[in-house]
Amino acid sequence: MASHDELTVGEMAQRSGTTVSALHFYETKGLIHSQRTAGNQRRYSRDMLRRIAIIRAAQRVGMPLASIRDALASLPEARTPTRRDWTRLSAMWREELDIRIQQLIQMRDTLDDCIGCGCLSLERCRLANPGDVLGEHGAGPQRWTDPQEG
Repeated sequence: MASHDELTVGEMAQRSGTTVSALHFYETKGLIHSQRTAGNQRRYSRDMLRRIAIIRAAQRVGMPLASIRDALASLPEARTPTRRDWTRLSAMWREELDIRIQQLIQMRDTLDDCIGCGCLSLERCRLANPGDVLGEHGAGPQRWTDPQEG
């Protein structure tokens, strides 16, 4: 049994509403961390519960794990994130979410242009290649991201 200040991986999964495999995944991605007992069992401090809540909320709105990891890295260690922390993090994500919303609206509004080709293999595709900016690199979709990203 873990101490009052620490939770086992099973206890953390139950309390946070996630699976054990999700906790392991979050840990490998550097989103949360644990200590190890002498028997090499994971123990999570209680402040990880709030961090997991932040991760899950950010994932629900479509934030990429890299953005979530960077935001969590800005929080002080060994302290439960506060409402003020959440306000700061969510403000950081607002611009990125606004861009994603614009991209989704554009996708929704231009999706019917793709039905004709089915596989997005045309040289010109308003969805994957607006303005044919990637056409100089060859036929078909060169990448599936915003061409202005880089």
